[in-house]
Amino acid sequence: MGLYSQLPDDIQTVDIIIAGGGTAGCIVASRLAEADPNLSILIVEAGPDGAGNPTVDYPAFFFSNLLPSATTTTFYKSNPSKNLGGREIVVPVGTVLGGGSSINMMMYSRAQRDDWDSWKTPGWTTDEMLPFLKKSETYHGPGLMDRHGCDGPVHVSSGTFTGKRCQDDFISAMKNVGWPEIEDLGSMDACNGVQRAVRFVSPDGKRQDTASRYLKPRLQDGAHPNLHVLVESQVVRVLFQGKKASGIVYQPKAEGATERTVNASKMVIVSAGAFGTPAVLERSGVGNPEILRRAGIAEVVADVPGVGREYDDHHMLLYPYKSSLNPDETIDGILTGNLNPAELIQNNDKILGWNAQDVTCKLRPTDKDVASLGPVFQEVWDEEFKDSPNKPLMMMALISCFPGEPIGIPPGQYFGVSTFTTYPFSRGHVHITGPGLTDPLDFETGFFADEKGIDLKKHRWAYKKQREVARRMSVYRGELPAGHPPFPAHSKAACVAPDGPLTDVQDIEYSADDDAIIDKWARDNVSSPWHSLGTCKMATRDQNGVVDQYLSVYGVEGLKIADLSVVPKNVAANTNNTALAVGEKAASILIEELGLGRK
Repeated sequence: MGLYSQLPDDIQTVDIIIAGGGTAGCIVASRLAEADPNLSILIVEAGPDGAGNPTVDYPAFFFSNLLPSATTTTFYKSNPSKNLGGREIVVPVGTVLGGGSSINMMMYSRAQRDDWDSWKTPGWTTDEMLPFLKKSETYHGPGLMDRHGCDGPVHVSSGTFTGKRCQDDFISAMKNVGWPEIEDLGSMDACNGVQRAVRFVSPDGKRQDTASRYLKPRLQDGAHPNLHVLVESQVVRVLFQGKKASGIVYQPKAEGATERTVNASKMVIVSAGAFGTPAVLERSGVGNPEILRRAGIAEVVADVPGVGREYDDHHMLLYPYKSSLNPDETIDGILTGNLNPAELIQNNDKILGWNAQDVTCKLRPTDKDVASLGPVFQEVWDEEFKDSPNKPLMMMALISCFPGEPIGIPPGQYFGVSTFTTYPFSRGHVHITGPGLTDPLDFETGFFADEKGIDLKKHRWAYKKQREVARRMSVYRGELPAGHPPFPAHSKAACVAPDGPLTDVQDIEYSADDDAIIDKWARDNVSSPWHSLGTCKMATRDQNGVVDQYLSVYGVEGLKIADLSVVPKNVAANTNNTALAVGEKAASILIEELGLGRK
């Protein structure tokens, strides 16, 4: 099997180098090898091979990838932000073969029809992307199969376990608040309701990452001897002969190892994600000349000012609630260490195939809700959302556990509600500050930086709505105060701790002071759901684009990008499904350009 932690000395030149073995990179390598087994391909991945790591293999352990000690994750820290009370935001990024698909929450969530079409890019409309969305999956969920795939590498199902009581309770409460249950929010046309979630988990409970589902079968079948994968080695820069990409320089992570060069006779594909890809390009001399000069990059190969600009990420807030759920209805026991992981694995416990997220929602406000957020919000709503019923304002999900690291939390069984903005107006950036891998990134999230304050008002609305849903659940036993805005005791919005479910529930009346408390809480607690994208976007050069519709980097030859950094506008979805589609589309473009598979 061509999987190495140290590249053999005889591999000096290959046809194709893929810089980054993340979600899309594994797909591209697999599809190219499938199209032509004689094509020599090298993936260079900074992280380890995750196979055999329980935090990768078993869905119920995914939170462990967020621990500071995780070997599968890189934690990017932003600059302090005045919009967030001087806070630094930490964004976890998968640094393991398979990338984010190997460590994420496995939520199956598709972009809306309006999302793909908003890119206004030939070849990337919803109708043109649907075949690639279908090609990636074997779908075991609800809905019409003309929208879903039946024979792709990645299985989508409800896994081996569902917290049925909490799921039913939440959906019933959603109906009481005004949102219906929708069979399939992944149809790309459905919106403004709640669905029983399916996930990137197989029916027998295994995570469906692209390393195990796409790449490993090609490495193990004996039919693709020219497919090589190097792990624990980080790409420093792309090499050029004139304007043509000719290879890479990489740094092995082994102690005492020195940089090494590998040549590419046909093409280099950068697939290092929204952080890694712009950094590789800038270290290679591709980017804004002024930024390159400040970072000490001696040679500007291509003046592409869009590199690293317009960092985009959903803004997430999580809210915990106390509950009457039983210990076997949440994963709190796993998070607190009360359940022994080794025993769960030995017994093949069904809870291992559960990500604790059983409900997903795509939500729009009522006319009354919109008006309550003020005339500026009303104007933006009318312009961006009102006549586009396919576009949700927020996404929401039910989590059957305490939604975070349970340090200092009273013992018990919790549920949480996550909320995130679908189309943030705020933008940030990611740039290098020096030529080396250890030089820190200049990283701005841009969270809550939009001048009109629209992103903040979205979260004010979402806080109120998710709390009304929770208060109408039979398992609700009050808010965990540490995870909610600190309303004073005299406020009608003050947290409560009832002994049983609430009866005759009326909506909380929030004062202007309460609204200000919510807004400050949001600024002090907003975080990233790890949906970073857009830092090398697909657009024209005058729109700060970095690649064209064929994913070719402007100003050079033989250099492509295939990851979420190319996404030009955000999507109303958890982004793994979009990354799968980008990978499949990229592979199709490359197969066509290379003339592979032709008779």
